[in-house]
Amino acid sequence: MPSVLYTASTFSHILNFHLPYLRRFRELGWQVEVACGGPVRDIPFVDGAVSLPLEKKMSSPANFQAASQLRAMVIRQQYDLIITHTSLAAFFTRWALRGLKHRPKLINVVHGYLFDDETSGLKRGLLTRAETMTAPQTDLLLTMNAWDTRWAMAHRAAPRVEEIPGMGVDLTRFRTAPDARRTMRDRLGLSEGDVALLYAAEFSGRKSQHTLLEALPGLPENVKLLLPGSGALLDDCRAQAASLGVADRTVFPGQVHDMPRWLAAADIAVSSSRSEGLPFNIMEAMACGLPAVASAVKGHTDLIGPENGLLYPYGDAKAFAAAVERLVSDATLRAELGQAGREKMQRYALDAVLPQVMDRYLSVMEGKTR
Repeated sequence: MPSVLYTASTFSHILNFHLPYLRRFRELGWQVEVACGGPVRDIPFVDGAVSLPLEKKMSSPANFQAASQLRAMVIRQQYDLIITHTSLAAFFTRWALRGLKHRPKLINVVHGYLFDDETSGLKRGLLTRAETMTAPQTDLLLTMNAWDTRWAMAHRAAPRVEEIPGMGVDLTRFRTAPDARRTMRDRLGLSEGDVALLYAAEFSGRKSQHTLLEALPGLPENVKLLLPGSGALLDDCRAQAASLGVADRTVFPGQVHDMPRWLAAADIAVSSSRSEGLPFNIMEAMACGLPAVASAVKGHTDLIGPENGLLYPYGDAKAFAAAVERLVSDATLRAELGQAGREKMQRYALDAVLPQVMDRYLSVMEGKTR
């Protein structure tokens, strides 16, 4: 029986994006295990789960302990394939394989490099070094946007670099009840004339919610901002909303687990992120027929064009407000952009993407076990 090990920085990443793939491996007769940072979570379709002492700070001694733990697991279990996700786990998983005489095949799925052309030279240099150091342990590198693909190819980050259309969006999740929009908007205190902007993301410097809040006072009073999520900067953003006098127009519900209902209640998807891989929040919004207003950064530019949304310079609150106001004042344009986005999302649907990604996964194995 062939075996595969999935690694990621958190178990929630596996739960949110990879269950269909774990299930497919099981259906093909593989033994499936996962190793992630944080407490072990109950994950379907796996034969074993291991907690790793991964910490966000790259240089933390705990991360090197995690690498040692992984190395021992690999030697003991003799996996046939490792598929690694998220930057932190990807580096330390590959670090763990250095010098192994009979190492398993390894696929690194890049959900978005944490650097681009605008990144400071020092940070970009360090992250570039991390990728090139671990390239010898990488048999296949899968990217999700054009910038990452070009960078990985130019820097020979793996013998094979190929681009995939994300991990796939399960469109069946968004078949809500006919009254879902009205019910959710009533719950949120939104009137028929309110225009709800939705940005579901971790509260962090990279996600930059402060840009959206800075723009809100200049937008019409009927524009409301919905900000589901948790994170280190949540309290700072709440304080910013209060200081700007827009606390009554902003909803901070914390982490939510009913995104289809939030998407049903929204009118426009927005994002202020510094960089992305292929953002799931925008993809889900497009699948629901929402037009998008997003920062013109990698990941966003792969998904959004003039036919289905509006882009603005990263960090430019005035440009963001102007783009939103254009859609607020033109319901017909909102509908047209939303419909175009819904149609575009068909190529990113899970049933279309899963076979493509599985084919890449299995291609690194001799004989392509299927």
